[in-house]
Amino acid sequence: MSQGFAWTLLVIAGVLDVAWAVSMKYAEGYTRPGWSVVSVLLLAAFVYLLGKVLEALPVGTAYAVWTGIGAAGTVVMGVALFGEQLSPLRLGGIAAVLAGIAMLKLAPG
Repeated sequence: MSQGFAWTLLVIAGVLDVAWAVSMKYAEGYTRPGWSVVSVLLLAAFVYLLGKVLEALPVGTAYAVWTGIGAAGTVVMGVALFGEQLSPLRLGGIAAVLAGIAMLKLAPG
C-alpha cells in the first residue's frame, strides 16, 4: 500500500472513530439495539482500517494521528450534536491536537 493511500485510510479511520463515539452516545449505554449495532460496526471498521494503515505507516505516528482526529472530531461533534460547551480553553486544546497531528504528518520517519 502506498504512503498516500495509507494516510487517506488513516483519516477515514479517524472519522469512523468520531462516528463511533457519537453512536455510543446515541446507544445510551448499549440499551438501544439499533445504535448499539451501528456502534459495533463502526468500531470494527475503524479497527480494521487502522490495522491496514499500520502495514505502511509507523505505529507511533499513525496511532497518534488517529487518536488526534478522534479526539478533536469528537469534541466538535459533541458541540454540534449535544450542545456541549466550547470554551477558549477547549478551542486551544483542539488547536494543540491539530498542530501535533500536522507535526507528526510532516516529520520524517
